[in-house]
Amino acid sequence: MMTVFDALTDPTRRQILDLLRQRPRLVGELVDLLEMSQPGVSKHLRVLREAGLVNVRQDAQRRWYELRPEPLAELSVWLEPYRRLWEERYNRLDNLLDELQQEEQDNDQA
Repeated sequence: MMTVFDALTDPTRRQILDLLRQRPRLVGELVDLLEMSQPGVSKHLRVLREAGLVNVRQDAQRRWYELRPEPLAELSVWLEPYRRLWEERYNRLDNLLDELQQEEQDNDQA
């Protein structure tokens, strides 16, 4: 079974999620927007369905694909400690740059 992480490794699948974030879409519409073959898009949609990232809704002959945001919320919760780590590092870098800039200004005034 495909996990959310596995599904998100492919840039085309991330692009499909971006399109579905805007609104539910038909396969044909995704084919046109992605400029891919229908079998190629269907393969990516199957992976996204297996990972729980999209739902498919049958409407007569048409199949609507829509984003399921819940797995992405779970992913966001998992990423939160890493965001804090990145922010701490950026803050330290910002402080270092401020110190270097101040030193440079002090040297220019001397």
